[in-house]
Amino acid sequence: MDKFLQAAIDEAKQGLAEGGIPIGSVLVIDGEIVARGHNQRVQKGSCVLHAEMDCLENAGRLTAADYKRATLYSTLSPCDMCSGTVLLYGIPKVVVGENRTFKGPEEYVRSRGVELTLVDDAQCYQLMQDFIAAKPELWNEDIGE
Repeated sequence: MDKFLQAAIDEAKQGLAEGGIPIGSVLVIDGEIVARGHNQRVQKGSCVLHAEMDCLENAGRLTAADYKRATLYSTLSPCDMCSGTVLLYGIPKVVVGENRTFKGPEEYVRSRGVELTLVDDAQCYQLMQDFIAAKPELWNEDIGE
């Protein structure tokens, strides 16, 4: 298991333990985790704090040069909002734990020059399946349905 994806999974589990949605993310620059985050829509009553957005917020202000050396890991395929932030800041690589539960605009992100790697990790998938079975209404809220 990739240690960075495992760190994102740990974030997802922390979010679940807090009563939130089990999606986690880490930002890696030059082989080091510079920020971690997890979906905090429930915990903070936020409409934008998906895991990737929380992670990037926790990174604080970075330079364009920092973003250009970064890889964003997420346990679930990033949505339009999170993918747009990847494009806005020029993050060149995204590693996705799984996209069977939800698939963001992956082909569009790739068409814009981002290297997107799909791991299809069983643990990421199971976290989401268990959560959706337990709280479908919360999941639908998170994806805007």
